[in-house]
Amino acid sequence: MSEGLATLPIGQDEAIRAFRAAIDSGALHHAWLFTGPQGVGKGSFARIAALRLLAEAARPDALPPGFEVPEDDPARRMIAAGSHPDYRLLARLPKDADKPEGDTARSITIAQVRALQPMFATKPSMSAARVVLIDAIDDLERPGASNALLKNLEEPPAGTIFILVSHAPGRLLPTIRSRCRQLRFESLDDDAMRVVLARALPDASADELTALIAAGEGSPGRALGYAGLDMAKLDAAMDSIAADGDPGNGARGKLAKALSLKAAQPRYEAFLDRVPGFIADRAADRTGERLRIALDAYDAARALSISARALSLDAQATAYEMAGLVARLAPPRLQ
Repeated sequence: MSEGLATLPIGQDEAIRAFRAAIDSGALHHAWLFTGPQGVGKGSFARIAALRLLAEAARPDALPPGFEVPEDDPARRMIAAGSHPDYRLLARLPKDADKPEGDTARSITIAQVRALQPMFATKPSMSAARVVLIDAIDDLERPGASNALLKNLEEPPAGTIFILVSHAPGRLLPTIRSRCRQLRFESLDDDAMRVVLARALPDASADELTALIAAGEGSPGRALGYAGLDMAKLDAAMDSIAADGDPGNGARGKLAKALSLKAAQPRYEAFLDRVPGFIADRAADRTGERLRIALDAYDAARALSISARALSLDAQATAYEMAGLVARLAPPRLQ
């Protein structure tokens, strides 16, 4: 999708209204920190907001209310073409310039931040406003790129609005956070998740949508990352193991073998992500000893999910161990 052509994210009405009110106040803060879980619409809205700010600054009386920008608007056309002189997007660059859809660099470099300086040395070209969007500021190379950006936040160039997208604001430099006004984006409830996923995956079955909603944990972006991996079948396998404890170890062995195949690597990764949430969901209505067992299993699953990736643990053995943690959820008489 071209820059600036996304639709408003579902389930974020409060954040959208708050930013619109800030624009209408006539005293928009120069730096905004859009925070919240990854995949809930922060980045999409940041691009929409950037487009609207630039279009509105150039033609204040020519736009409809809200955040809509007509397709024939000059700012929209230029942003879509990557040629707007008053807009800069900083994100991790592709490792291979000839393969823009391939792997990206590990960070936003200090060179990318310093490349903003020639623009800051001049006045905005199309209106009195310019926008710098960084998605995500969590990816800034530290300490160099963070310190270089901080100088611009401390002494913002005239007319410049910074929109910084962050999935983990607690990890940012306190001096960066203190110079920004925070706009919080929340996790979506199940109803909103279903609307988003049904629109994105019109051919998905009801069971698959339900499994994706559970796996997404309030993040449509996360859920869509699992699309096509038959999460409903994974959940069904875990439901069976949690129900009877898999006394003969046959179910967990079958699941582990299937997930260890080379072609199953994406499903294995999804399984590592899903198990802690699966256990947490089923711990919610427990008390006493059964709750303690579930919480211990949750902690163990989280730790194993992290170490499996960090240490490149054997996939079959790891999946088998993970399934064993799910088996702890079975009633004591069945374990």
